[in-house]
Amino acid sequence: MTTKKVVTVTLNPALDLTGSLDSLNQGSVSLVKSGTLHAAGKGVNVAKVLSELGAEVTVTGFLGQENPELFSQLFKDLDAHDAFVHVEGATRINVKVVESNGKVSDINFPGVQVTQSDIDQFEETLFGLAKYNDYFVIAGSLPQGVSPELCASWIKKLRALDKKVLFDSSRAALSAGLEAQPWLIKPNDEELAEFVGRPLNNANECQQAAHELTNRSIENIVISMGAQGVMWLNQGHWLSAKPPTMKVVSTVGAGDTLVAGLCWGHMQGMDKETLLRFSTALSALAVSQIGVGVPSQALLEQTISQVKVQPTIMSK
Repeated sequence: MTTKKVVTVTLNPALDLTGSLDSLNQGSVSLVKSGTLHAAGKGVNVAKVLSELGAEVTVTGFLGQENPELFSQLFKDLDAHDAFVHVEGATRINVKVVESNGKVSDINFPGVQVTQSDIDQFEETLFGLAKYNDYFVIAGSLPQGVSPELCASWIKKLRALDKKVLFDSSRAALSAGLEAQPWLIKPNDEELAEFVGRPLNNANECQQAAHELTNRSIENIVISMGAQGVMWLNQGHWLSAKPPTMKVVSTVGAGDTLVAGLCWGHMQGMDKETLLRFSTALSALAVSQIGVGVPSQALLEQTISQVKVQPTIMSK
């Protein structure tokens, strides 16, 4: 059964201030050639891509009441249902510096302080939405006042309601969230290495690390490895996808675009190979632009045809 309805949860959104320059002069003055300020955060990015793919998106999370304008405008442009809880303070601004060689430096600020009253309101919103939606994407970091354990408890409750939870976070939030058995996770190779506590130097080592998570009953484990592609473990079988070589403008949002593609593919009932090819192509195209969004259908189809998908057997 296919559906178009999905909820994206961004607990710690941000206004992304992105500057492009030749190279970053650390400890000195750097001249930015061009810059943009736009509403972002991992779940917001996922919502934008899903909406452009044709989904009926509801967005929720915590938003600072001092500067909601860019978010409100974006949600209106996307025709998304805005169910954000507005809290005291200003939503943070994150700075992303993109150098001409494709290197990105992130300076991420902590975010708003969330109170118990805010949490109560959010829980009422979230589980109210569970009455009418089956897919939930929880993505990004946690604001002050939301513990990893609290976030994990929300995943657990949604799973108990038989909801499909796609969870994309890192560090302590990822560790706690995995205990709640989300339906799909998408760590990149660095996040996975941090979780297992050792370097992962190649695809085979990433596979071995992912297998350590299978005893947690996580149905879908997707590992993104940048230009090396994507690997997906489902029901004991690995499928890998290799994108074509892309001209990299910015890698910001590529992982969020992958999550959106995986979610949409499942919502539309695509077969596994088609789904992985589609989501990998979508993510590959994301690195060729600033910000997230679905490019032309012709360009997407052309990229899809260039993605190589094959079963992968893990060497012992």
